Amino acid sequence: MPSLTQKMKKTGTAFRTAGTLAATAALTLALSGCTGADTTAPSTVRARPATDIETVRFGAVDCREVKCIALTFDAGPSEHSARLLDILKEKQVPATFFLLGKRHIEKYPELVRRMADEGHEVASHTWDHKILTRLEPEEIREELERPNEEIERLTGRRPTLMRPPQGRTDDTVHAISRELGLAEVLWSVTAKDYRTTDSDLITRRVLAQSSRDGIILLHDLYDGTVPAVPGIIDALKERGYVFVTVPQLLAPGKAEPGEVYR
Repeated sequence: MPSLTQKMKKTGTAFRTAGTLAATAALTLALSGCTGADTTAPSTVRARPATDIETVRFGAVDCREVKCIALTFDAGPSEHSARLLDILKEKQVPATFFLLGKRHIEKYPELVRRMADEGHEVASHTWDHKILTRLEPEEIREELERPNEEIERLTGRRPTLMRPPQGRTDDTVHAISRELGLAEVLWSVTAKDYRTTDSDLITRRVLAQSSRDGIILLHDLYDGTVPAVPGIIDALKERGYVFVTVPQLLAPGKAEPGEVYR
């Protein structure tokens, strides 16, 4: 019969193993941005050329031939967005903005127009950042329709992409997104900039995770994020990356409503 000490050692090992598995699962969830949703990679989309794709802006970029990566920003516009747009313009880098409606689009309409005018992809992050998987279908529909209407009113173009808050999605969200003509876009790189104001740390986290076809998640409303952007751009350009919007990343394919991409 094993001694009490042996039992305690076995129990401790079991707890450490369980803890390691839990930590791994948490990291996987943070990177994947959803709980079990089937996702499609950019390279898979590019293998299925679309016949009605729009002409891409910021030059003809073929991500089948070059090493592409996409910068995306959630939860703006904010007081920092004008500076971010200045940086992107100076460095000739396009981005994809997943915008919030309440207290953001309605507070900074001129920045929404500027994003569109300067060639960035303007998309939705819902109206009030409610977790869609916790809502009734009509509430989900309202969370998605309201920012679409406002963005179309301001830019003349209705969004075709949306990012669910916290990346949480399910079959009901897919069905309503399909109905509204929206594809869901998650991410493969996260700096967790909502937890730190350390711009150097944000930069290191992005660079450590970046790879070809990466979709980088940042938030331009946090103080440490925008100061990190120039260093992220310069370092990734030195590594041979070309920055593109999410639609450019998928071209000559295109995102289909109701599908999830990462």
